[in-house]
Amino acid sequence: MTAVPRTDRADRARRVAAGVADPEIPVLTIEDLGVLRAVTVAERDGREHVQVDITPTYSGCPAMDAIRDDVVLALTADGFGDVDVRLVLSPAWTTDWMSEEGKRKLVEYGIAPPTGRAAASGPIRLALSVRCPRCGSLDTREVSPFGSTSCKALYECRACLEPFDHFKVI
Repeated sequence: MTAVPRTDRADRARRVAAGVADPEIPVLTIEDLGVLRAVTVAERDGREHVQVDITPTYSGCPAMDAIRDDVVLALTADGFGDVDVRLVLSPAWTTDWMSEEGKRKLVEYGIAPPTGRAAASGPIRLALSVRCPRCGSLDTREVSPFGSTSCKALYECRACLEPFDHFKVI
């Protein structure tokens, strides 16, 4: 039997962890969302050990327990025996970490993605309107600053009359 180089195992572990779906928005992976921060594979006590670092979208996010369990299950199902998932709080998560692919998936799912950058320098950009992910209209209004989760706001489109979540820029 040929030994698999450690870098190949680390790449594989990262791909497996990256493919774990977000439990609140299942069309997104934790990589799309920017929650997956690091995956390392090292030897510990003569055994292969995988460490995965994840950052919550906000402090106290209830999805983190499910994400942790799903990461452990995905990696052990793929043959990784010793898996540890760490919650990393600093630096704090930002929508700047979301992938463009993730933002595209949000629109297809009916959620308006964040626009702009949270860590922008210079003048602070204000969103004057949010584009409806269903019909594309800019004639929308905020119904509530909190949507189905704390990181989203509830909006209504005045053109198609459909409600939708908008992922806040954080």
